Amino acid sequence: MGKLTETLTLAQQRGQALGLPYAGALTPQEAGDLLRLAPGAKLVDVRTRAEWDWVGRVPGAVEIEWNQYPGGVRNPHFLAELKRQVDPEAVVMFLCRSGARSDSAARLATASGYGGCYNILEGFEGDKDANGQRNTVGGWRKAGLPWLQG
Repeated sequence: MGKLTETLTLAQQRGQALGLPYAGALTPQEAGDLLRLAPGAKLVDVRTRAEWDWVGRVPGAVEIEWNQYPGGVRNPHFLAELKRQVDPEAVVMFLCRSGARSDSAARLATASGYGGCYNILEGFEGDKDANGQRNTVGGWRKAGLPWLQG
């Protein structure tokens, strides 16, 4: 079994174990592997513009806010923007700060006809550590995956 198939199988098994309504759940490292190995795979970063500007960006990611900044109001154009920028047949990986907003985005995309949706567990910054800080426990940045500051 090739690396791509193995990664997708693991993510799908994890998704089934978690009872997810979409294709599966990826670790940040698995998501990075998929971006390299799966032509046409898309990473959709659903964080806010403030997070992209102040915390960091993933090069090549499709950026669509799930919640708008400022105010935190749910983006009413999320699905229309997704449909405009991402093919429903593509493998689509959703990323947020910690994995919660991206889970919601994967659920909505799946319910709207996207078949290959995956949530990136741990998100960009990971969970908070014992001191209440992020980027020390897990996440895209902690895994050493590509990102740019501001």
